[in-house]
Amino acid sequence: MKFAHFSHIWGKPGMTAGERYDQLWREVILSDELGFDYGFCVEHHFRPDESWMSSPALYAVGAGARTKNMRFGAMGFLVPLHHPARLVEEIAIVDQMLGGRLEVGLVPGINAKYFEPFGLDYDYRKSPTLEYLGYLRAAYGEEQPFTFMGENHKTESATLSVQPVQKPYPPMWMQSRDPETLEFCAANGMNTGYFLVFPRDEAAPRYRKYLEDWDKAGWNYRPKIAYSTVVYVDESDDKAIDTALFRASRAYEGFLAPPEGDQTFEERVAIHAQRFNARGEDGAAKIMANLFDPDYLLENELVFIGSVETVTEKLHNAAAKGLFNTFMGEFNFSDLPEDDLMRSIRLFGEKVMPALQDFEPF
Repeated sequence: MKFAHFSHIWGKPGMTAGERYDQLWREVILSDELGFDYGFCVEHHFRPDESWMSSPALYAVGAGARTKNMRFGAMGFLVPLHHPARLVEEIAIVDQMLGGRLEVGLVPGINAKYFEPFGLDYDYRKSPTLEYLGYLRAAYGEEQPFTFMGENHKTESATLSVQPVQKPYPPMWMQSRDPETLEFCAANGMNTGYFLVFPRDEAAPRYRKYLEDWDKAGWNYRPKIAYSTVVYVDESDDKAIDTALFRASRAYEGFLAPPEGDQTFEERVAIHAQRFNARGEDGAAKIMANLFDPDYLLENELVFIGSVETVTEKLHNAAAKGLFNTFMGEFNFSDLPEDDLMRSIRLFGEKVMPALQDFEPF
């Protein structure tokens, strides 16, 4: 298995943004020393209650400058918010600055609120995201100047000033549980993955089909399928649960829409769960409806909290059932004190990772 330090870079009580970023660098430096494979962040906009990260490129450069081995990137760039010409330039420059340690995640976006300040139509987001890979291939191709005439964007006779270190381009990811998108990913050699709100027993058949399509496409390397949730490791189960379980149950509160009027917290949760029901995703809706129930999270192993032995066993079983070979751990959540945070990262890196690094779920 592979392991990533993943962060929404949520705001922390009593911290300025600068202090929060300094804490992030301390997390990343320790993760690099412990042998983590990746560091990933999100690109979210205009939701201070949800994330303080709107520039994955700056994250990657900042993290890369402070480390030696980890690979960094977005999970992922919100493609519809970027002109593709600007994004291919940025990716190439960041890959050069990182010495070829960049990973590139591409996503269409999951929240209409990110799009509104840009004056863009949230419903028109999938087409430019899928089209972007063709643009990127043209821009990084041997033929320069390059021309791309797509449905959403057109560029004629442009020459990139800088090409990426990695050839033909950095590894590509597209987090998705949509069958059509997964088919696209397999056909185009893109890694993929999912978050805790998608039930692992429902995920496995879709990703098994993705692997079959991958093999049919003839790629000569194995893909990465990532899974992300909260993780906390401590000296005993009791200590871990006492320190982190309730905090974990509030980690994803930013997923909810801001309250309107006198809406209760429970009403906001129900509204969000109903959105999954409306899309026919009853399993995800059930998880969403119970995402803030500590006992439900623990009993259904939706978060990995416990001793080294407990977290190792839970992660092993989840990867086998949910068919993922890369774990993106969200270590910093809610108001978790930094001493506990850093101890958890260290125990995970020193004890859990070595026990699972040779395990291959597929």
